[in-house]
Amino acid sequence: MSNQRVDSFWGPVTSTTEWCEKNYAVSSYIAEFYNTISNIPGIILAFIGLINSLRQRFEKRFSILHLSNMALAIGSMLFHATLQHVQQQSDETPMVWEMLLYIYVLYSPDWHYTYTMPMFLFLYGAAFAVLHSVFLFDIGFKIHYICLALLCLPRMYKYYIHTTERPAKRLAHMYILTMILGGIFWLLDRTFCDTFSSWYINPQGHALWHIFIGFNAYFANAFLQFCRAQQLKWNPEIRYVWGLPYVKIFKVKKE
Repeated sequence: MSNQRVDSFWGPVTSTTEWCEKNYAVSSYIAEFYNTISNIPGIILAFIGLINSLRQRFEKRFSILHLSNMALAIGSMLFHATLQHVQQQSDETPMVWEMLLYIYVLYSPDWHYTYTMPMFLFLYGAAFAVLHSVFLFDIGFKIHYICLALLCLPRMYKYYIHTTERPAKRLAHMYILTMILGGIFWLLDRTFCDTFSSWYINPQGHALWHIFIGFNAYFANAFLQFCRAQQLKWNPEIRYVWGLPYVKIFKVKKE
């Protein structure tokens, strides 16, 4: 929300997108304070997922996926803290890379040509990064991102219907719930910005989107780890620590 102050640290806004939060209202060093700090839960959750993946020696794809979630949240913090176009790329480009990683994790188990998919996705991601740094995509970026996300849904649904364990299905339900709730707050923030801005307390819908999407990514990763562990016959179980679910595996030693 454009409300530029003379004493702002980062200078005039150069990003192509702003959100429904008054700029530099809390700190002259952070353009959108709540949209910035609301990425912290996503970083913490991605770090927890990364530690679990490394500790139990899951496939490297899951460690990379958690690192991608972490990089995306950090990029989002930089973008909302500065509202500069360069930092906007550090938010939007990792969003696309993350979707490409999800496409790989979801579809690679049934892909018979081992190197063609990762090579294609890598080149696609690199090409997008270059183009996105040159051209100021806005609506086109959103449409592109939605299309990539939609490619993931049929495969997620296939995994869901083939999963019989109730705790794993509960993970999928939490994934869907957080995605819906986050999407609702995102839309409310965009649609009723003028109304919310006139309230004494702005509900900060975009910040809530960040929080829900951080949990959404964590639940998605845990569900995919469970499904992959079943494919590899690692006897996965859903365990909880402080109410947070994680996947525990029991690999059978080869004689």
